[in-house]
Amino acid sequence: MDYITIGRIIATQGVKGKLKLEVTTDFPQRFKPSGRVYIDRQAADIESVEWHKGTAIIKLDTINSLEEAKKTVGKMIEIDESQLWPLSEGEYYQFQIIGLEVWTTNGELLGKVSQVLNTPSNDNYVVSSANEEILIPAIEDVIVSIEPEKGYMTIEPIEGLLNLNRKAAK
Repeated sequence: MDYITIGRIIATQGVKGKLKLEVTTDFPQRFKPSGRVYIDRQAADIESVEWHKGTAIIKLDTINSLEEAKKTVGKMIEIDESQLWPLSEGEYYQFQIIGLEVWTTNGELLGKVSQVLNTPSNDNYVVSSANEEILIPAIEDVIVSIEPEKGYMTIEPIEGLLNLNRKAAK
């Protein structure tokens, strides 16, 4: 089984074993009563969920005391890959993008995606190689194709994109 991180336990809440989470999924509605999650690959069912200032406070059926809850602080909340919701055509989960080789339409290997930066206008892919890091905007004018099953994506660099990135790295 492959696991996907959807949150991180940042604190305990109260004395009955509730956990305060930093939610890292684009689908916070995953956190609902009877939802199944995993901590250290151990299954747990969500008994209750409260929201407070953008953080989720959950009660799991496997944690019933402050002492048990304290042991989980800093750990990741995960789901099984089979629990992923289908995305629309042309949409990808970040874990599908990270690690892809990035090739230009001219056949130049730029490196691999090491990180996805989320910004209000569009995502940016950090492409790392032995010599440099390049920021590639995730926009239709640049991204030609994304092939997670083949391990690569193809880009058409807009004018100045690679030169601008390479000058900034020097």
